[in-house]
Amino acid sequence: QVQLVESGGGLVQAGGSLRLSCVASGRTFSSYAMGWFRQAPGKEREFVAAISWNARNTDYAESVKGRFTISRDNAKNTVFLQMNSLKPEDTAVYYCARSYYSLIPSEKDYGVWGQGTQVTVSS
Repeated sequence: QVQLVESGGGLVQAGGSLRLSCVASGRTFSSYAMGWFRQAPGKEREFVAAISWNARNTDYAESVKGRFTISRDNAKNTVFLQMNSLKPEDTAVYYCARSYYSLIPSEKDYGVWGQGTQVTVSS
């Protein structure tokens, strides 16, 4: 059973930075594309970023392009989300997820989810 554990969330002022990490258990991490999603209070969960199995391809939501960077270290079964120039509207619970595929899939094709980590950006 694959498990994902996020960390790195916290409280930061607008304009600040945070780096989220997601560690996966199991041996097959490197075979799958990974994604980050977020859910703000009262809103639906939304896509943030994704990375293919070999990190050659990435994808971002328009709202975070140029500010967030997704990366992965397959040797450490870890995917990262570097978040810079944070805004109050980035406040949400951030989830990492493992897709069913090696290349970046559609947003519905993620089958394993972490428990989430809270990110709060104060103005």
